[in-house]
Amino acid sequence: MTSFNATDKTRSIIPALGSVTSALQPLTPVIIRVTTGLLMVPHGAQKLFGAFGGYGLEGTAGWLESIGFAPGFVFALLIGLLEFVGGLMLTVGLLTRPVAAAVLVFMAVAVSTHIPAGYFWNNGGFEMPLMWGLLALTVLIQGGGKFSIDRKIGYEF
Repeated sequence: MTSFNATDKTRSIIPALGSVTSALQPLTPVIIRVTTGLLMVPHGAQKLFGAFGGYGLEGTAGWLESIGFAPGFVFALLIGLLEFVGGLMLTVGLLTRPVAAAVLVFMAVAVSTHIPAGYFWNNGGFEMPLMWGLLALTVLIQGGGKFSIDRKIGYEF
């Protein structure tokens, strides 16, 4: 039985992709961080400003109170800011780990509130908050990385 060794070379099924994947591999952490951040921003805009068909602070606050999160306005504001401002911060890699930790906690709560609806997101299930939480966990573990403001200022939080 052979154990896994990171220095072992495996043969690619499509050898021509080897150079492409090798060249792009160092960008993987920034791709995950930037994509996670940018895709969060519109969700925050929905909650804060009613953009993209969202309900704004008032509507979000009412919904949050209806599921037991009171005061709804405070939770709506915090969640909206986390998604909008926090998403921008993740995008540029500023305070990356604290923001990712906050998103992870928020998504853990979101998963727990969506469990009764089952797995699939199109039925209101926990699939999407679970994915967002795992992306936040990945960013939390990796930090801002080479292409981040955290790195530029010399602090990896």
